[in-house]
Amino acid sequence: MTAITPENLLEELRRAAGVVTGITAKLSEEDVKAPSELPGWTRGHVLAHICGIANAMARQLEFAAQGASVELYDGGYEGRTRTIEMAAGHTLAEHREDVEAALARALHAFETLDEAGWQAPISYRGGVVLDGGLALWRELVIHATDLATGRGPETWSRPFCEHLFDFLAARVPEGQRFVLQPLGLPGTAIGTPGGRSTAINGMLTDIAAWLAGRTPTLGSLRATAAADGVDLPELLPWPAGVPVTR
Repeated sequence: MTAITPENLLEELRRAAGVVTGITAKLSEEDVKAPSELPGWTRGHVLAHICGIANAMARQLEFAAQGASVELYDGGYEGRTRTIEMAAGHTLAEHREDVEAALARALHAFETLDEAGWQAPISYRGGVVLDGGLALWRELVIHATDLATGRGPETWSRPFCEHLFDFLAARVPEGQRFVLQPLGLPGTAIGTPGGRSTAINGMLTDIAAWLAGRTPTLGSLRATAAADGVDLPELLPWPAGVPVTR
């Protein structure tokens, strides 16, 4: 598995931001209002969410540089949702301006870090700045796919898919073990050591897409348990980084 360092993560963040701004530049007013891959969300909702998470991560770093901590979203989960709904109906010009400004702010925050800065504590998942960078990488790459413009999970890189295997191990139910076997590549096991084992075979990007709750695009996945074909296992919810209060 490829180790993610601050240097190569920064390059991945620049690349992912470029993909998002490139997609946004090609959208029309009608495109923004059209459905995304996420149920109940238009592309405008996805763009608003991308702006929100980019600004939220920038804010985490800005406070961390001062030795301070702040919640991920102003107003918590409800504040996040409210902001997305308010911004989803913006015009194309407003979305482009918002996306460019939010991504520029986030990239600047990461680009100005020194070695110690990457390990500064932040409130997001009780982690450090590096964890925030990985989260933003996930958000940009996956939501670029959710914009439904033809850029599917098949475009996800091997390092990104392998990172998802590690991060989304939290979706494996207790007592189960998934043996992920991407075609032509080494396998990896996630979940409970010694747990009930299910092998998942298929293309690397298809396995990653399934774990991320997205639709595989390059072929069918096959699950086996005790040498018998079985249905793909159920997954636990995506590990949320923002507490949901009711």
